[in-house]
Amino acid sequence: MTTLAHPDPAQDGAPEESAPTTRCRILAVAERSFREIGYQKTTVADIAKTLKMSPANVYRFFDSKKAINEAVVERVTGEVEALIARIADAAGLSAEARLRQAIATLHRDTVERWAGYPRIHEMVEAAMGESWEVCRHHVDRIGAVFERIVRDGVRTGEFEAEDPAVAARCVQAAILRHTHPLMVSQLPQVPEPTLDQIVAFALRALRPARPAAG
Repeated sequence: MTTLAHPDPAQDGAPEESAPTTRCRILAVAERSFREIGYQKTTVADIAKTLKMSPANVYRFFDSKKAINEAVVERVTGEVEALIARIADAAGLSAEARLRQAIATLHRDTVERWAGYPRIHEMVEAAMGESWEVCRHHVDRIGAVFERIVRDGVRTGEFEAEDPAVAARCVQAAILRHTHPLMVSQLPQVPEPTLDQIVAFALRALRPARPAAG
């Protein structure tokens, strides 16, 4: 097996800089390239050329294009997770209002990313095929935020759920076609049920049952 050399960054025509800074630069260039020309067409050599460094220098920080993609996906999904978590922790809002807002925000973020950069699907497909753990962790973290909201609703009496964790997962499964990057593109072909219809259905399932009429 050939061992890649670890060249001095200065030899690549770039000024000396910290490792975290270089990693961030690599990820920023890679993400832009994945979005604009696609994951499959982007090579490590392309990324290195844009950064005015050698491919070997890129490999100092990421051992493969797959590793770069994993880091890009983690960064993108981390932004979304932080956004949803802030909504879950918003003061002065009911559990229902926070759940509605979290779902709407997740949907809007997915649609906007897909509409702006259709080639982002390649990055997601690669992550799902090559780095499933990264995707699973993202799904788990979003599910944990939903669970926190559902538990708050159960505590205040807004919701009724024997197992809040299962209830949260059911909500997450129900909205999948409106929040999954690869499924959002198919919404025009299969317009119903709409997100509003799904949310209304999920909230009815979460609300306490009304006493039977005497």
